[in-house]
Amino acid sequence: MIANTFAVGPAGWCSYDYHASMVADGRDIYILATRRQGEGPDGSNCIMVDHRQWSADTPESPVSILPLLTYRKWLNLEPVDLRNAEVTVYLRGDGLTIEGVACYFWVNTTMNRWHLTSHPLHIGDGCWADGPNRFTLVNDESQWHNSWKGIPPRPKSLDSALAQASSYGFSFVGFQSEVTGRLSMAEFTVTAPDHLHS
Repeated sequence: MIANTFAVGPAGWCSYDYHASMVADGRDIYILATRRQGEGPDGSNCIMVDHRQWSADTPESPVSILPLLTYRKWLNLEPVDLRNAEVTVYLRGDGLTIEGVACYFWVNTTMNRWHLTSHPLHIGDGCWADGPNRFTLVNDESQWHNSWKGIPPRPKSLDSALAQASSYGFSFVGFQSEVTGRLSMAEFTVTAPDHLHS
């Protein structure tokens, strides 16, 4: 369904610099991740971002940092149905100041962002973990948190966000000061649930 091996480039993955966006005449500022050939787990490729590329997104509730995200339209792709899909991903931090900070996967559609707060993600500390994070995008609002509804608010259900996901990525939540350091990602895959294969 989705497989980002970063064989050629970062596959549209960026960081969001909210503070820079506020002084950019209404333009959102995204900074492209850097591809690292052969530096992922078992010699795979990975991408890397660091704190010079992200800043706290204060309209989010709670305030969030969006260190890795992608919009499907950047790759000329339509929104995708992620209901009950399975995600696997390796995440690695180097000098990453995330003590007490949670990392979540999120989906976004039409100005609504939902974080999968029932499944905090593991980030390897200076190394890649023995295995990837693996989780299901359950279509159950009790396992998610709607952090952003647009201005003015236009609430959308989780079902609509998952069914027409235009963007997705990873967040840092719960920080008391700006998160610094480097975050790397490798082998991001999304597998459709069995009923979508039939």
